[in-house]
Amino acid sequence: MSPDLERLRALWRTRDRLVLLQLGFGDGAALLRIWQAWQQDAGRCARLQVIAIDATTISATAVRQAHASTPLAPWAERLAAQWPPPTRNLHILDLDVGRLQLLLARGEALGWLHELRAEVDVFWVDAVDLSADPQQGPIRLARGLARLAAPEAWIQLATPSPPLQHALRSAGFDIAKVDSIPLDAVYRPRFAARKRPTTTPPPEQHALIVGAGLAGCALACALAEKGWHSTLIDRREGLAQEASGNPAGMFHGTVNAQDGAHARFNRAAALQAQMAVQQAIDDHGALGGTQGLLRLESTLPDVAAMRALIDAQRLPPDYVQALDATQASERCGLRLRHPAWFYPGGGWVQPAALARSFLQRAGRMSTFRGALAVHRLRQVQGGWQLLDDAGQMIGQGGTLVLANAADALRLLGAAHWPVRSVRGQISLLDNAALAAGQRLRLPRIVLAGAGYLLPSVNGLAVFGASAQVGDMESGVRAADHEFNLQRLQALSEQPAPALQVLSGRVGWRCVANDRLPLVGAVPDEVALAGRHIERLREVPRREGLYVLTALASRGIGWSALGARLLAAQISGAALPLEASLVRALDPARFALRSARRAAL
Repeated sequence: MSPDLERLRALWRTRDRLVLLQLGFGDGAALLRIWQAWQQDAGRCARLQVIAIDATTISATAVRQAHASTPLAPWAERLAAQWPPPTRNLHILDLDVGRLQLLLARGEALGWLHELRAEVDVFWVDAVDLSADPQQGPIRLARGLARLAAPEAWIQLATPSPPLQHALRSAGFDIAKVDSIPLDAVYRPRFAARKRPTTTPPPEQHALIVGAGLAGCALACALAEKGWHSTLIDRREGLAQEASGNPAGMFHGTVNAQDGAHARFNRAAALQAQMAVQQAIDDHGALGGTQGLLRLESTLPDVAAMRALIDAQRLPPDYVQALDATQASERCGLRLRHPAWFYPGGGWVQPAALARSFLQRAGRMSTFRGALAVHRLRQVQGGWQLLDDAGQMIGQGGTLVLANAADALRLLGAAHWPVRSVRGQISLLDNAALAAGQRLRLPRIVLAGAGYLLPSVNGLAVFGASAQVGDMESGVRAADHEFNLQRLQALSEQPAPALQVLSGRVGWRCVANDRLPLVGAVPDEVALAGRHIERLREVPRREGLYVLTALASRGIGWSALGARLLAAQISGAALPLEASLVRALDPARFALRSARRAAL
């Protein structure tokens, strides 16, 4: 059974965006019917977001087989082609070039509802198991739906029960017929519920973005998917010429026994990075590969302990596997001493090529303006101005995003934030120019550990990297090459190349002390001073001002998901990340901690 398609058509024809929440995804039949009807309707809304929560874990093969002999087969094939590993996070599937987006969560509905941030227009409750808590389960479910409901939100229940009907009424849903199957209700509370503040998009859907590296270009792409235009401004003449200018870099997920914010964000971000990198390779000729990545493990006692951790975290093999030293050696083609985590979706890419791919995907929705250095910001009525060192205006707009690494702190006057510049030097060896016996043997896939060694990058060996906090020396140093060579020796047993044949590149990473990026609205610390604040949502913000920075050494891995999160916040769309992780990335987290300490 699926929602009333005629009623859905009537709804999506009256608005620019429709958000639907489905409990019980099954084999995806309801989604496929909605997708088919939406795509075939000339009067459809510009964007449709479907959020689905399901406790089961169906495979891509099962999705294909379930609909192989039905008219839905073409849509099922497109859905299966993007099917994610069954990890415990909110998966983002783009089913119609950003116009139809599925946010898929695997797990129990009651556990997931409090993690969602969205304003839902339509609820379709197909299957939900409340047997674990028959007394409070219906009440918790109804309250969870009401928290997400937009005014006049419509709900259909495939199998209503009296306790759930009563709970829905108490939560503010108006049920017209109690004996209808499916049951219909509309959210019409007698008293306005106190809800979390939502973003009201400005009438001018255009953003100024300072910084045209991976972060800025990924954001231009993500905003374009939401129907927003952007102008990218950078002090360099071209794209990705600073931290994103290395010849290649890697990306991968993580495994951690605590499975805290870092591990969960890295997992979700790596899955998004894989899709972005593969699209850059396939559609825009980027140099890179997504054949997997090996990360050596030297702290756990053996591969059995690694596999036990995977089992405890319920991580699927298409996300991560534990290989012993022999298996890892066979995988990468080099002799290794340690077992390794194998991430099938990891890999490498040229960062500048990925940045260009993001901007190409944005197309006419984004404009690049180079060789423009922003000296300071000025807030004016209705928005922000960017000024050069002579006080001349570079740009003006109601929405401004600083995606320019550590320079964002200077423009914000936020030098007190616990964010640092870290100097990094990579080492490069022109392998193709050396005699066969002198060449460095390179792995078939990325090899990482304390350092990393990439597969051949057009004949170039790339390995590293050093890290010095607050070091602003721009010259390539022999001492850093020696450090990188030591790391190289720890990765693979082979003779190290001579120092004199190495070249290198220096760049600066922007790193927060808690090792997470800054994604979201900028706090108004002047307005916050002296106030007693307990929650992030209570922190006042500087209207129209956002940051996407502190991507550390994970720009390739973090940029796609960080940009999509910020684009959703700016445009008012459903957030593609769990609420607990959104809070962990919020740039106001530092101000909140300071306010709490001051109140003690």
